Amino acid sequence: MAQTTLKAKDYKSDVAPIWCPGCGDFGDLASFTQMLAARQLDPKDICIVSGIGCSGRFSHFVRSYAYHTAHGRALPTAVGVKAANPELTVFVVGGDGDGLSIGGGHIPHAARRNPDLTYMILDNSIYGLTKGQGSPTSPLGMVTPTTLFGLADPPLDPLRMFLAYGISFVARGFSSDVKGTAKLLDQAVDHKGFAIIQLISPCPTFNQVVTFDFMKERVEPIPEGHDTSDIDAAFKLALNRERVYTGVFYQNESLPTMEQKLEGQRKMTMDAQPRTVEGIIAQF
Repeated sequence: MAQTTLKAKDYKSDVAPIWCPGCGDFGDLASFTQMLAARQLDPKDICIVSGIGCSGRFSHFVRSYAYHTAHGRALPTAVGVKAANPELTVFVVGGDGDGLSIGGGHIPHAARRNPDLTYMILDNSIYGLTKGQGSPTSPLGMVTPTTLFGLADPPLDPLRMFLAYGISFVARGFSSDVKGTAKLLDQAVDHKGFAIIQLISPCPTFNQVVTFDFMKERVEPIPEGHDTSDIDAAFKLALNRERVYTGVFYQNESLPTMEQKLEGQRKMTMDAQPRTVEGIIAQF
């Protein structure tokens, strides 16, 4: 019997997206399903863990195992999923609030462990689900219902943070570039280790500052010839304030993954233990 070739639409669940018209998350979802179709991943081999926020519903819209978890806890939950079943292809999806505010402290420790999973941060620089409060990446001076005189605190710089944490695959995409983002996601899944992608996904409803037009004037692919193994060159691109570069900034393929480290520990412990009652008694 011939194997059925899955198309992007075949990975969409029966649950229709509830995002506002024009939301950047639609582009991210399209990129994601295109990547799944290109890889012909079996839905039973996929697990998507999502947090709270507009992007938290992402896991409902894809045919796969899904875990819609607590605010800011998507990443450690996904690390647990990968540790329990290393054969699954695991994705984490959250927004800038979920991932960089309440959940931000989990990222450096995931970087240390280097689990083989992909974290997509759908960054719209606003808390959209709660109707437009300033988020960790909202620009300085932005007026919102909670910052009536303008945001007094400067935004976080996710790319510089990720590079400083030593994450083994760091990239940035733009939701308007569906094909380019699908390619980035494919590269992230190919990477053996922790891959994180900041996906700029403008919110047309509550963010009238970081808009699609605003970003299209600034977004530019990383220049050809960039050495993704050069951390200094990656920082230089991330520090550029004139352009918002998209593509793979940094990749380190020499680090052991969490799964490899756990397997090594298992061999030193479980495999070294006697498997019979006589063997256990003989230890005493």
